[in-house]
Amino acid sequence: MRMATALSVVVLAAGGIGHAVVTGLDTGITRVDPFKDMKNRPQAGTGMNVLVVGTDGRDRITPEEKRKYRLGGAPCRCTDTVLLVHISEDRERASVVSLPRDSYTELPEHTDQNSGEKHRAHPVKLNAAYSEGGPALTVRTVEAMTRVKIDHYLEVDFTSFMRTVDAVGGVQICTTKPLKDTYTGLRLAAGTHELDGGQALQYVRSRHIDGAADIGRMQRQQKFLAALVDRLTSGGVLFNPVRFREVATTLLGSVRADEEFGTDQLLALSKAMRGFTPASSEFVSVPIGDMDFPVKGVGSTVKWDAGKAQKLFAAVREDRPLASRPDAAAPAAAKGPEATVVDVAPRTIRVQVYNGTRIDGLGRKVDDALRGTGFDTTRTPMTGPGPARTRTLVEYDPRWDRSAKTLAAALPGAEMKAVPGRGGTLRVTVGSRYEGVTAVRAEAAPARGPFEAVTGDQVVCP
Repeated sequence: MRMATALSVVVLAAGGIGHAVVTGLDTGITRVDPFKDMKNRPQAGTGMNVLVVGTDGRDRITPEEKRKYRLGGAPCRCTDTVLLVHISEDRERASVVSLPRDSYTELPEHTDQNSGEKHRAHPVKLNAAYSEGGPALTVRTVEAMTRVKIDHYLEVDFTSFMRTVDAVGGVQICTTKPLKDTYTGLRLAAGTHELDGGQALQYVRSRHIDGAADIGRMQRQQKFLAALVDRLTSGGVLFNPVRFREVATTLLGSVRADEEFGTDQLLALSKAMRGFTPASSEFVSVPIGDMDFPVKGVGSTVKWDAGKAQKLFAAVREDRPLASRPDAAAPAAAKGPEATVVDVAPRTIRVQVYNGTRIDGLGRKVDDALRGTGFDTTRTPMTGPGPARTRTLVEYDPRWDRSAKTLAAALPGAEMKAVPGRGGTLRVTVGSRYEGVTAVRAEAAPARGPFEAVTGDQVVCP
């Protein structure tokens, strides 16, 4: 949730700020030792890797803020956001990789920090690593999943996020469609908005805007972070020592970090990153293989696409850009049919295809076509139950109604049927009147490169 705040520690250092201004800023940082007794760590790559986690911290929010921004309930010792931030060796690029909090993983053997009980390795969701073993277990788990060696650890909370956004004068967010989430209280009409700290927190916390859930939230967090970078680099903060110190003090006053992240690191970055702009940042989410992977005793988890994820983290280790830059000399690609714009990205929608006809191979044909336009199909089409169908049927849980609309847009003429309790996997039973799949895409900047990364200049307001 607080992803934008943490990376701003790095970005704030982009200006030519003198040592006198930077000195002493790290005295407010609470120190932790996330690397204590760690063994068999990955080999160091090129560049600098920072693990950023966002924690709850609602116990530090005022009662008025809790009511206004829907932050009720007891605080939890947990993480809602886990980011791997890579700063290139030449300090000209920042790559932000979002790790879904519900990612399936296996915790290594460890001692529970709360009960003192020793645990064997066991399957969990990624955010459980912090609950059971704090920063150290979180770092161990992420390193085991990515094989990327973590150089620094940063932990931020609600208070740090809101205060920092207010200190930079807010951020500008654009949306072509209204955004509403009754859980966080977010209500944005279509258009351009200047968000203060509390509104920004609502924006990056919201996960009930559409059926994309956490994937959609990560995309909004990335868009917000690009907007924050834009405000920092164009709003005079980086070149005004007074404002710089105000913003940095606000942020660092509620950050927890490892012992080695301090004044020297801030100063080194400030000298190296003077030309940093939104175009210098790139954002990507870990490739997903299964959005609804059930695990006994854990529940529904997000399972990574192992092959694609391995290639992604290899690029991080090797300090390679994740987003391909356009080549002006390259010939223009041939244009295909214009895709229909939809609310929910097809890659976030899980689909099981059934062949409801007597036409051999039709189920496989439809599965391949849906996957070709981006849907997360099971790749195992089945024979539909009951008598042969004439019209294609889409069955969906009402909680995933926006995802169902995206799927319906790809299957013109399909019949829609709400099935409470069906879960996150939509079901398509193909009828004999099937006429093909229409290409669809979510309203977003075009992704670049093999990892579907976007750069900051693509997602900020024009």
